[in-house]
Amino acid sequence: MDLLDVTPLKTWESLENHIREHTGIIAAAFDAKGIRLIPPAAWPNRLCPEIKANPKGQSFICSTAHMNMANLARSSRKPVIDACDAGMLKLVVPIFAKEVFVGVVSACGMLLEGDAVDTFLVNKITGMEEAYLEKRATGIPTLSMEKAQTIIHFIQGQVEKIVEH
Repeated sequence: MDLLDVTPLKTWESLENHIREHTGIIAAAFDAKGIRLIPPAAWPNRLCPEIKANPKGQSFICSTAHMNMANLARSSRKPVIDACDAGMLKLVVPIFAKEVFVGVVSACGMLLEGDAVDTFLVNKITGMEEAYLEKRATGIPTLSMEKAQTIIHFIQGQVEKIVEH
């Protein structure tokens, strides 16, 4: 069983749009193998597309964070709130259908209040100039842990509606 056995692609796309419209955060559905179902329609900030476009950034920052947090969400059967190695917030909600793990809905690219992007580490991983990274990191939206938990609960509720339908 996979995400498309649960509901058509159009429903997952509608979910992503609904989450963005309701919370302002960019979310995406990923299957159990970590494959994003729908290409990003928008980016949460100006730095994320730069990191993802860099092979080392994609492999050692984005993919690693996603797989680690998705596996934790799978094993705990609970949402995960953490940060990627770049220091940006990542929210992961597991999706189970008939007790089978079929994927996650994940949202990332914002900062938790008081946190900052680790441009030094991103530079060391990707080779991109730190000054360039700092410029791209300017204006990254922040949110409180309370708001992150509210968003997690909202996403959980939306996922439950889809899975139980």
